[in-house]
Amino acid sequence: MILIFLFFSILDGGLSQLHFSVPEEQERGTVVGNIAEDLGLDITKLSARRFQTVPSSRTPYLEVNLENGALVVNERIDREEICRQTVPCLLHLEVFLENPLELFRVEIEVMDINDNPPSFPETDITVEITESATPGTRFPVENAFDPDVGTNALSTYAITTNNYFYLDVQTQGDGNRFAELVLDKPLDREQQAIHKYVLTAVDGGQPQRTGTALLVVKVLDSNDNAPTFDQSVYSVSLRENSPVGTLVIQLNASDMDEGQNGEIVYSLSSHNSPRIRDLFNIDSRTGRIEVTGEVDYEESSTHQIYVQAKDMGPNAVPAHCKVLVKLIDVNDNTPEISFSTVTESVSEQAAPGTVIALLSVTDRDSGENGQMTCELHGEVPFKLKSSFKNYYTIVTDGPLDREKAESYTLTVVAKDKGVPSLSTSKSIKVHVSDENDNAPRFMQSVYDVYVTENNVPGAYIYAVSAVDPDVGQNAYVTYSILECEIQGMSILTYVSINSENGYLYALRSFDYEQIKEFSFMVHAKDSGAPELTANATVNVIIVDQNDNAPSVIAPLGKNGTAREHLPRSAEPGYLVTRIVATDADDGENARLSYSILRGNELGMFRMDWRTGELRTARRVSSKRDPPHPYDLLIEVRDHGQPPLSSSASINVLLVDSVVEGRSGDRGSVKSKEGSLDLTLILIIALGSVSFIFLLAMIVLAVRCQKDKKLNIYTCMAGDSCCQCCSRQARGRKKKLSKSDIMLVQSTNVASTAQVPVEESGSFGSHHQNQNYCYQVCLTPESAKTDLMFLKPCSPSRSTDTEHNPCGAIVTGYADQQPDIISNGSILSSETKHQRTELSYLVDRPRRVNSSAFQEADIVSSKDSGHGDSEQGDSDHDATNRGHTAAACLSTFCLFDVYDSGLP
Repeated sequence: MILIFLFFSILDGGLSQLHFSVPEEQERGTVVGNIAEDLGLDITKLSARRFQTVPSSRTPYLEVNLENGALVVNERIDREEICRQTVPCLLHLEVFLENPLELFRVEIEVMDINDNPPSFPETDITVEITESATPGTRFPVENAFDPDVGTNALSTYAITTNNYFYLDVQTQGDGNRFAELVLDKPLDREQQAIHKYVLTAVDGGQPQRTGTALLVVKVLDSNDNAPTFDQSVYSVSLRENSPVGTLVIQLNASDMDEGQNGEIVYSLSSHNSPRIRDLFNIDSRTGRIEVTGEVDYEESSTHQIYVQAKDMGPNAVPAHCKVLVKLIDVNDNTPEISFSTVTESVSEQAAPGTVIALLSVTDRDSGENGQMTCELHGEVPFKLKSSFKNYYTIVTDGPLDREKAESYTLTVVAKDKGVPSLSTSKSIKVHVSDENDNAPRFMQSVYDVYVTENNVPGAYIYAVSAVDPDVGQNAYVTYSILECEIQGMSILTYVSINSENGYLYALRSFDYEQIKEFSFMVHAKDSGAPELTANATVNVIIVDQNDNAPSVIAPLGKNGTAREHLPRSAEPGYLVTRIVATDADDGENARLSYSILRGNELGMFRMDWRTGELRTARRVSSKRDPPHPYDLLIEVRDHGQPPLSSSASINVLLVDSVVEGRSGDRGSVKSKEGSLDLTLILIIALGSVSFIFLLAMIVLAVRCQKDKKLNIYTCMAGDSCCQCCSRQARGRKKKLSKSDIMLVQSTNVASTAQVPVEESGSFGSHHQNQNYCYQVCLTPESAKTDLMFLKPCSPSRSTDTEHNPCGAIVTGYADQQPDIISNGSILSSETKHQRTELSYLVDRPRRVNSSAFQEADIVSSKDSGHGDSEQGDSDHDATNRGHTAAACLSTFCLFDVYDSGLP
């Protein structure tokens, strides 16, 4: 019957111990016990939790059924073969489960059965006894040996009943029993020289087993004195691993006899086991016991040597003693490290305390030589944790980052406390498995991509790149474009991206004149779980090409030829016309220059290459035949690479006067009255708006005259007839904004035009809108005079100065004045030297190349010089009214304007 003892206790590190016992000699398949049931484990979950035995603890005698936890006999168990005389005879087995990790130590005690009878070394045992031996003399006999232990071991000896001897059974210090033959009655060799008895050895098993031998006692002639030892038991210490020949002890027995009867011979008695005879030897003449084999403390810590001494005389009686050899342990065994289970990889997101490996450390030495310390070598995010006795677990001790370290080599060092200390080490390699903990990262957060316009659709334009320090699918980055609209159309109609490598392609041919730049977002995501993403902004900047030729917008003519009139009396420098052209390109591609390509072979005209003004270079020859006009071909060329150009044809007709030329124009207009085209409709509309606007200014001027007195200022040193009215005659002067002035021509000298103008934003948003009125005098021949208006413009259009954000202003003075054109005529030099001031601003559309009015400012007319007296100004005006009528025939005038705001 199998005796099972279960000792279950929960110890540090989650390690428990079970104890089973099994008799030896059980048949294969005999169930010793059920580990799973005794531990209270769910048998159905053993496979899922990877129930298994620790490889280093496995034994061939026992086997664990990993499906149901049964512990069964795998092969014949012979306790005497496994443990010899060691008691108890134990087999150890470690089993563990995962998820969570649990370790159990199983101890199996092999129980002895009485399967071996005692036996004597020889079947015949001879003992020689002198006839002179006295009763009570003891004679040792050969010991019987029983490999069983405990109650099944040798128990006693018996001898055939007789009149001369009896047996005295004694117990040694190690529990072994031996018998001595005791003389009970004197012997007489002459009566009986040989005595034969049956010697029986009996064990204590049930049923008892016995062994017998024939004991032959020979009666010898007497030898009076037997050798004697100083001590019956000698105790010595011997270091283990002592070399062969090392002296154990020097025995010295004495014999009072002389001659051969006193000459002593030493020998190992028959009580010694064969192992003792292998390890030690005694010199028969000197009694010197030496080491002849390898003495190992771990095999046995003590040895008992039985020695007998016998003289050389006849009928010698031997003397016996025992030598107890105690071995001293030497630190000759290094610690042993055995890994039971190892996790090859651990997630970089594993929590601190995650078990990586289970190991055990043993040392066969004893005492301090067998005491060990164990540690984990190096600076690693792991630590060694003691679990149970000599068991340890390696657990994580901090965060892991695969991007910093892909794997760790963990070296466990075990060191004992012996002198000198012995150590051993064992390493395992643990890989850190990747987790998707890093989002893709673009090399730049913003990409500026320059694309030349007129590109080929589908052309490669740039490559964005995002990196992900993870590996595998966690580092596989794909690219896409986030949906948005550009000019009402999806960005996906403009560009595309290769999802694998981030290459950007243009899906259409870009036109700088339609779109100058646009932006979109590139989205990068990895293939991990969950997906991590990143965005980057891509600014696509279209680079202009010189793909647009200049376009002439003025002057316009029929069939591409413009007609202009040139009076025969025109002075050199007379402005014939101004060529106005635009270029849809930008920068140098839109900077234009003008030249006369053909028709100016006689040098009659000169062209300003920057402004496009066509002027006379000399007087018209009197011999020139009027019916033969000047046919000029004007070329407008940009500065791009390569440059592009366009041309305009101008037919210049000679006329006697400007009025004649205009009459001819009116005649041509009358011939066209029959065709009501779009131009006529636009002229009618503009005329209607101008009439209504003029009417409003007249009403405003009347109100001004009723409320305030007129302040009259001299416009051109007393020659001007211009007047102006303001809401405050004595108010502080205010500088005009370019958007505050508009010149309107008058049909007669005496007429005035009152123009309401709102105050520009340049005066500040805290002012209220105020009305201003201006009086402008023009000659009757000014029907074709161009009207120029000051308009507001976008601040981004100009970078000149703070006071001139969007245009150019030209101011003329007596010393340095440009030619002033009035009705197509150049003013006389006397008029130029008068104190006239001409201010005007040309608000030019973008890319109209004209620099004639750059670098100037608006100049206000000066005070009349009569102080603040309104009456004085009125008198001065009345006095000079007659003179100003003539002066107004040849010039414009602009007046000082006063606002009604506070100082």
